[in-house]
Amino acid sequence: MRLSRRSLLATTTAAVAASAAPAVAAPGPGSGHGGGRTLRTGFERLAADGYALLDGRRVGVVTNPTGITRDVRHIVDVMHADGRVDLAAVFGPEHGFRGTAQAGGSEGRYDDPATGLPVYDTYLKSGQALADIFTASGVDTVVFDIQDAGARFYTYIWTLFDCMEAAQLAGLSFVVLDRPNPVTGRAALGPVLQKEFATFVGRQPISQAHGMTVAELALLFNEEFLTAPVALETVKMSGWKRSDFYDASGMPWVPPSPNMPTPETALVYAGTCLFEGTNLSEGRGTTRPFELLGAEGVDGRWAAAANELGLAGVRFREAYFAPTFSKFQGKTIGGVQLHVHDREAFDPVRTGIGLLITAKRSWSGFAWREDNWIDKLTGSTQVRTMIDAGADTDEVVGGWQQELAAFRRKRRNHLLYR
Repeated sequence: MRLSRRSLLATTTAAVAASAAPAVAAPGPGSGHGGGRTLRTGFERLAADGYALLDGRRVGVVTNPTGITRDVRHIVDVMHADGRVDLAAVFGPEHGFRGTAQAGGSEGRYDDPATGLPVYDTYLKSGQALADIFTASGVDTVVFDIQDAGARFYTYIWTLFDCMEAAQLAGLSFVVLDRPNPVTGRAALGPVLQKEFATFVGRQPISQAHGMTVAELALLFNEEFLTAPVALETVKMSGWKRSDFYDASGMPWVPPSPNMPTPETALVYAGTCLFEGTNLSEGRGTTRPFELLGAEGVDGRWAAAANELGLAGVRFREAYFAPTFSKFQGKTIGGVQLHVHDREAFDPVRTGIGLLITAKRSWSGFAWREDNWIDKLTGSTQVRTMIDAGADTDEVVGGWQQELAAFRRKRRNHLLYR
């Protein structure tokens, strides 16, 4: 990390550290929208119990800017100021602990200006290399608290997997503090990854939209996928139901990454992120990433074709925009904007497939990325080859139903909430 970034972080975080209190107050009335229910995150329950679970432990925390209390203090600042927690280190994922890095970047190794704690970089580190970092930090317990977005290719869940594996190799305990799945935990959707396509956007065979919380994923990983299980403890939320969208939580939304600015972004992301595997813009460099899609030469025919599919819960508007970075930077391009009008009925993965098919049919310039990144995102060659062969939306979606049913049965064994 460069000195200029450290100086910036020192300025922006010092006030947070100064105001950190020894404990987290219980949520007050009206802090949730779940029919009178009040959600408490895993961290809130840990703090309300006086951090008893961490008593006598030397703790390192894997987190990022989403690790906040409902009054928007960071949990690292809160725990550092509390004498009941022996907090010794912080581990930052992609984008970094304080969130200063763009996609595909991290903050490196540095000392946090607000707390003085050493911050270690976990991004793209796994196995024994990551275990060695945990060992060098001197902790005996690794705590994970990061807000997920609900999609297999959102990398924080694989940071969770890699850290669990490394903690096991290092002989450490692992604690997961749970947070809501922002797009509900109602259903698993989409194709299941085939292991030969495993990358950091999908380490293990889970579905494209997993419909699980991070604590549930940790249980799944530990019992189904890790070579040897880690000493795992989870701190559940209270007051969360599987049907809850993020606004039911009463929690403020902090972008988990620079291109996930709102819960509405997360709602479409499990489908429209597939456009990263094409030559079209997925809306990076706009104020509506993953809701705006387009390319040079695309016109209103795409929106018309997408609307003709009659996809549940969503409509498509012909749109023109000029990304400020990423694909088509500085150029005005045409495309579509998704408008989700019924989020209960909306299926992001089916929608993403329908958009890929109609983009290919309505724009002669359509192409997959030369590295076939789409196969890494969908987890196999099936989606790409079926679309190239002229399959329609129902046929492509039908192609993964058997594997999805098998994953749903496996997933059911690890669910913590109703």
